[in-house]
Amino acid sequence: MRNLAPSAALLVLFAFGPARFAVAAEGFRADYVGGTIASLPTKTDGILKTSGEDFLAFNAKKNQVQVSYAKINLLEYGQKVDRRYLAAFFLSPLFLLSKSRQHFLTVGYVDDTGRQQAMVFQVPKGSVRAMLVSLEARTGLKVQFQDGDARKAGKG
Repeated sequence: MRNLAPSAALLVLFAFGPARFAVAAEGFRADYVGGTIASLPTKTDGILKTSGEDFLAFNAKKNQVQVSYAKINLLEYGQKVDRRYLAAFFLSPLFLLSKSRQHFLTVGYVDDTGRQQAMVFQVPKGSVRAMLVSLEARTGLKVQFQDGDARKAGKG
């Protein structure tokens, strides 16, 4: 039985490890939470791909949006911080000391007709730095931070 535990751990690593890394190589998980794209409903989850040479792409189950890096004119990162009031009320007052942070990326661009458009994505905390660095490199723009906390999370 003792020899079975390391084998089981290796099996789990090989079974789930490559799939996790394959998704990271394909792009970043993101939720479209709003903007001016009529074809994308709010709260659409998908993959935000920053690895393309010419285009930023958001691939959802039913829709795909591509924006040329050359047409992007705004990159903004911010956080929404909420205290955990419900958890404090139902579980423990100690939850008032903790904060829940949501991370948002706004991409502004000019479409083919010359109109300003915007997409707002909620992104996981672990993807923020790599995503911002990639977008800055591809677009040549500097990310604008909404506040000091967002700056620390995006740069630190």
